[in-house]
Amino acid sequence: MKGKNYKIVSLYSFFPFQENLIIELKNKLLEIENENDISGLLIFASEGINGTICAQNNVINIVINLLNKYTDNRNLNMKVNFSKNKVFKKLKIKIKKEIVTMGVPEIKPSQDNGTYIDSANWNKLIKNPNTIVIDTRNHYEVSIGTFQNSINPKTRNFSEFPKWVDDHLDTHIENKESPNIAMFCTGGIRCEKATTLLKKKGYKNIYHLQGGILQYLDDIPKEKNLFEGECYVFDKRVALDQELEKGSYSICHACGMPVSVQDQERKEYRKGIQCHFCIDQFTDDDRKRFEERQKQIDRLKVENHKIYQD
Repeated sequence: MKGKNYKIVSLYSFFPFQENLIIELKNKLLEIENENDISGLLIFASEGINGTICAQNNVINIVINLLNKYTDNRNLNMKVNFSKNKVFKKLKIKIKKEIVTMGVPEIKPSQDNGTYIDSANWNKLIKNPNTIVIDTRNHYEVSIGTFQNSINPKTRNFSEFPKWVDDHLDTHIENKESPNIAMFCTGGIRCEKATTLLKKKGYKNIYHLQGGILQYLDDIPKEKNLFEGECYVFDKRVALDQELEKGSYSICHACGMPVSVQDQERKEYRKGIQCHFCIDQFTDDDRKRFEERQKQIDRLKVENHKIYQD
């Protein structure tokens, strides 16, 4: 793709991953990083792998070939995007208990999840009046874009989702006959667990959007698109627009919330120091530290610009 040197690949796969192989794969990936320009975040756990990598195409191919060996060529559920800039600072590899944290250890998505619905059939499903549509993402992700008429559980993190199901789901379905429950997330991984959870609790007609919002935006032309707003992503781009290009949001480096162009014009906003979301969250000492950090960031930008000009 002209002018876009970096390929960004989001991927995940649920499968039994042995601890010795996790360590072995991590070390091999770090060896690749030592010799190549690669960045991203990968999470390994006994239930599988999850993450995003950013590099030039030839390096991406090396990494994907390696991952295929360690996953026995299972489906990696890959979403591909391109950028002229790196979207991560460096490569981080984390070993955790779960590749996406729900906190319900008996859930096994590789064995029993919901029914996949591809992008082409998603619109028909969510337009059905007997369908309940649930956004399984966090509140700050939902706030910048979601599907029409979807339910926002207002969770701060995914581990709060099971409690929301126990406390609120039945109130949304009590007046519907044999309702469909359709769920979606950014790339599909959270819905793998969410649908498995609901099936375990005895709910029927459970569906999830295959490939998530990112695949949907890639597949569906704008005039038929039912997603409104932008899609939050966990890298420097912050959010992607309907064409999967970098959107209009940036991050408040004090609290981590996405802030729009309009948010940055509010009187509460001070770049790198505070926004209207966190105006009451921090002490004066905190803000002094944030201010100093922002000054250092600005100085580095000026110095790098001078080096580039010279």
